[in-house]
Amino acid sequence: MTDVRTDLSAHLSATGVEGDLAELLLKIAASCVDIRKVVSGGALAGALGASGNVNVQDEEQKKLDVISNDILTDNLLALPLVAGVASEEMDNCQPAKHDGGKFLVLFDPLDGSSNIDINAPVGTIFSVLAAPSGEITDAAFLQDGRKQLAAGYVLYGGQTMLVLTTGSGVAGFTLSLDGQWLLTHADIKISPDTKEFAINMSNQRHWAEGVQTYVAGCLQGAEGGRGKNFNMRWVAAMVADVHRIMMRGGVFLYPWDKREPNKPGKLRLMYEGNPMSFLVEQAGGKSTTDGRNAILDVTPTQLHQRVPVILGSANEIEEIAACCGV
Repeated sequence: MTDVRTDLSAHLSATGVEGDLAELLLKIAASCVDIRKVVSGGALAGALGASGNVNVQDEEQKKLDVISNDILTDNLLALPLVAGVASEEMDNCQPAKHDGGKFLVLFDPLDGSSNIDINAPVGTIFSVLAAPSGEITDAAFLQDGRKQLAAGYVLYGGQTMLVLTTGSGVAGFTLSLDGQWLLTHADIKISPDTKEFAINMSNQRHWAEGVQTYVAGCLQGAEGGRGKNFNMRWVAAMVADVHRIMMRGGVFLYPWDKREPNKPGKLRLMYEGNPMSFLVEQAGGKSTTDGRNAILDVTPTQLHQRVPVILGSANEIEEIAACCGV
């Protein structure tokens, strides 16, 4: 007998997500199929290498950054339901030319740009908010993470996967060979305990004391106070590192460090911190900026605001908090 799987549209309907929000999420998912086609083409599609431009983050844009951003922006602004979009690759938000849109969409169109030219995993991260009445400016997007209506990511890896929450748990979908998003992970839960951590060890000397203490305890292994051996993983794409946590537990740390002490962190609150924290919390994990403050409770003041990010298995986040003196 052929195994008949639920597709994304049917899953949304079955879980009470219908009408306008369902239509929007299906459009985002379809846009990510378009991005996957360009990513998979790589050099054959002439999509590798630098674009010659620098974005608002003062980072060199890759050609695929620009292409992915254009796909999402054009597709979403053509949808009457969308009042405006904001992207890591654009200086300011872009309001729709039509009136009456209900939703705002923020996205990192291609997370993990440093992986593009070496054919390592990359992905798309997105967040959906309710649009306020009146003119759509950057200020309209400055809503705390707990106001998200939906969030998710697409991982362009060995399989292309969409991981999505609308506030009632987390589900995972795999893109079939004929272009359908099929439900393969109905109720993703993050194990509360783990033996894996993900961090860029090259920055160790710059971390605050609490993070130094935590990582040192992991590195001591079974002979140390933690009493177990840890593995370290680092893919250099937040989507891939968070997806690993979703599938088998773990923690991801991109903490504050003293290289640029006046900057609160490296990752962007609106495009990375909030959507990933929403997903992690919905899967039973925890997220924090410093062991004390939840990322989803941060009040945004800038569209491209940065924050430290620590998230993953709940019990391990508690251990990190203890090391940070919380």
